[in-house]
Parts: sequence; C-alpha cells; structure tokens
Amino acid sequence: MDTHVDIPPDFGTESYDPREAKRGRGQIDLMGMQHGGLDAVFFIVYVGQGERNAAGYARALADAFAKFAAIRRMTDAQYPDTISLARTAEDVRRIHREGHLAALIGIENGHALGRDLQILDTCYDFGARYLGLLHNGHNDLGDSAVPYSRLKDSPTEHGGLTDFGRAAVARANDLGIMVDISHAAMTTAMDAIKASRAPVIASHSSVKGVYDHPRNLSDEALTALRDNGGVAQMVAFDAYLRPVSPERRTAFRALRTEMDIKDFADFQQLSDEKRNAYQTRREEIDVKWPKASVKDFTDHIDYAVKLIGIDHVGMASDFNGGGGIAGWDNARDTLNVTVELVRRGYGEEQIAQLWGGNLLRVMETVEASARRHE
Repeated sequence: MDTHVDIPPDFGTESYDPREAKRGRGQIDLMGMQHGGLDAVFFIVYVGQGERNAAGYARALADAFAKFAAIRRMTDAQYPDTISLARTAEDVRRIHREGHLAALIGIENGHALGRDLQILDTCYDFGARYLGLLHNGHNDLGDSAVPYSRLKDSPTEHGGLTDFGRAAVARANDLGIMVDISHAAMTTAMDAIKASRAPVIASHSSVKGVYDHPRNLSDEALTALRDNGGVAQMVAFDAYLRPVSPERRTAFRALRTEMDIKDFADFQQLSDEKRNAYQTRREEIDVKWPKASVKDFTDHIDYAVKLIGIDHVGMASDFNGGGGIAGWDNARDTLNVTVELVRRGYGEEQIAQLWGGNLLRVMETVEASARRHE
C-alpha cells in the first residue's frame, strides 16, 4: 500500500489514462502497479492553498470534486475489472483476495472544506478516508510547516490548530476519517494528535532525526504519534531525505523559471509538449546530480522503527507530487524497496506491516471509534 499518490486535473482522460500513462504524464498507472506489486493506493484529492474568501473556497471545492470524480470514474466506469474503490480496511483485504487493485481516497489540504464542515460529510460519502489538514500555506484549520510566500504568510498565524481545525478533527473522528498531520507545523500536528480521540497518521513525511527539513517529523512528534496509536508513513521525496546539492537546486530552479513553474499547480497545468520537455530536462539533471536513493529512504524507515517501533511506521511515494527517488521513481520499481528492506534484515511479517499492515490497523481502529460514537 502506498498512502500518497497525487493526480493531475486530467487524470482519467485520454491524456492521462490510468491504465497506461503516457511518458511524462505520471509515475503511476494500473499496469505499473501490477508490474511492481503495488496492490493498493491512496489517490489524493489535492487542492492548492488559495485565498480564504468566498471565491477561493469555491475554487477549492470545485477542484476537489473534479478529482473525486476522476478517481471514481477510474474505479466505477473505466476499469472496474482491474481496480475497485475501498471504503474500509476490510474492503482492501477483500479486493486483494479477489485479485483486483484497491483504490482509496485521501484529501490533501483542509482548504477544500472552506468554512463548512458539512462538506467533510459529503467527502466521506464520495470515499474520502483521510483528511490532510494542510498543505503549503496556512489555512483556516491551522499553521503549515511551510508558509506560502505567494499569499504573504507570516511564519506563524494561529499558533497551532484553530477552533475550526479542532471541529474538523472531531467531525473526522465521528465519520471514521483518519486525521493526517503531514504538512502541518509542529504546533498544529501536536494539537491535532491531542485533539483526536482516534489514532492519527502522517500520510507522507520523513524524519528530522535523519535530515532536518521543515516537512519532516521531530522525535517529539513521532513519539506522540506512537502514543496516540498512529502511524508515520515515510515518504520517498528527494528533498526530504538528505541535503540536495547546490548544483541540483540551481539547475531545477533555472528549469522552473524557464518553464514558468512557480508551484505544483503550475506544473499540473503544463501541456503535453511542455511536460515532455520538462521530463527530458529533469532526467538530464538526475544523471548529472542524482536524486536520493532507496537506501536513503530506508535510512528514515530504520530511524523511525528504532525510535517508535515497527508497529507505527509505513511508506508512501508522493508520486506525481514531487516524490520519486533513484530506485523507486515509478510504480514499476516498487519491488526495489522490498529488496532493500530484506537486505537490511527485515522479516516477512515486518515488511507486511510497513507495506500497509500498520495503516490498515489504524484505519480499522478509526472505523471502530466512529462506530462507538454512533
């Protein structure tokens, strides 16, 4: 199981066919999942942080439900004989037994809720099973680990989780939606862990103890997540795993400037021609200044396992959202991660825990907590 895979606005169309994506369109498709042994994926309903006003909320909501529709089109209309929507942990296991791939849905950025918690109920009905409180940029729920310069964010705005954020956590608990602290500032993450009556996840974060990046989890946050019963999904994202060379940073900055890519939203809007050109240039940069490797990624897994135990660690790629490393740069490479875990002495049961067992345990606990609330 991979707990974080982004989808572009054209997912599920001819330009990004979920069965077999064109070169440069994406790092994951159904054929790649089957080839690499990737059985289940959380496809992400991501919205970029925008203005917190009526127009901004309306745009975020429209963007979110366009992605819900794309995921459901894949599972319900395009390829129902290959991939099925999972709403529960037991669904994931059943779908796997039936020989299908499993699609789950996560939300990235609570900005999609605007100021209306009823929207979260609707998201649940459409299949959402985790709520990422933030992305880059503060929102109405709390402070982000990475303030958004385009919106003139201050380093901190709320000092942690807001009252609306607490209400969102409570409603997610009521519904059986996992609360996700990836991208949250340390203060927001700790507040969310304390506020939640069910286990909390970090859907795609690595650890500060190996590399001190604002997006990574501190030992304090990891320990709190363990004590909460949650799980931290280590992410295969180059810039979060180890220091990036100045030359690589300079080359990518120049490429983004040349192609007028200011943020992830700009990248998603590239034409096929520009996307292919970007992919070619990116590959050239990767050859000159290699990305982090599967070994670097597994260093973060090792650190987290030693600190909080094998029961509280998992894995995510962040494919199509900047993730991907040497050795695991697309779904077809997935087995390479397992090979490295075996090389480091992890047993079959432990690897099963890391590859989704722990996340499914948390999901079941969150489901049970919601049932008790009914």
